[in-house]
Amino acid sequence: MKRVCVFCGSGVGARDEYAEAARAMAAAMKKRNIGLVYGGGHVGLMGVIADAVLAGGGEVIGVIPHGLAVREVGHQGVTELRVVHSMHERKALMADLSDGFIALPGGFGTFEEFCEIITWAQLGIHRKPCGLLNVAGYYDPLLALFDRAVADRFIRPEYRALVLEESDPDRLLDLLVNYQSPVSEKWISRGET
Repeated sequence: MKRVCVFCGSGVGARDEYAEAARAMAAAMKKRNIGLVYGGGHVGLMGVIADAVLAGGGEVIGVIPHGLAVREVGHQGVTELRVVHSMHERKALMADLSDGFIALPGGFGTFEEFCEIITWAQLGIHRKPCGLLNVAGYYDPLLALFDRAVADRFIRPEYRALVLEESDPDRLLDLLVNYQSPVSEKWISRGET
């Protein structure tokens, strides 16, 4: 595993644990020599994790749409900042550059990015691991919703197993590194996405 894409908030949130978890994730990635792919911002948890990876000597690739880059949200100190035309292009490039995906706490954008990448795994577009770093129980309600969807037969159990979850960054990375996709059927080809 060379690079992990991290989805996270453009704000730091209400609890100190969120920024601490971002720094701990950066340290865990550094121990394994795993580079960071992320949304390219210098603000919020995005900035915290990027700065922490950079401070440890790690590779950081930011991918940001032009509209955000021109508003001075882009992190100018990263290893590489790729400016793209749209959010769709951003997500596709982040996926192509990454060997796995992790969501730290965040808002609608984080939820949407994580759920889309899980959907791509369900459809067989990729077989890369996807994990939630469940800091201070932040993702408990989302995980409960996923479980409810399984109970009510909207999500099959093997697709629910696509979502790895852990509260400790080192243990979550262990899950990603040792991941074996439970899904073998491919519903859609990459060209159709």
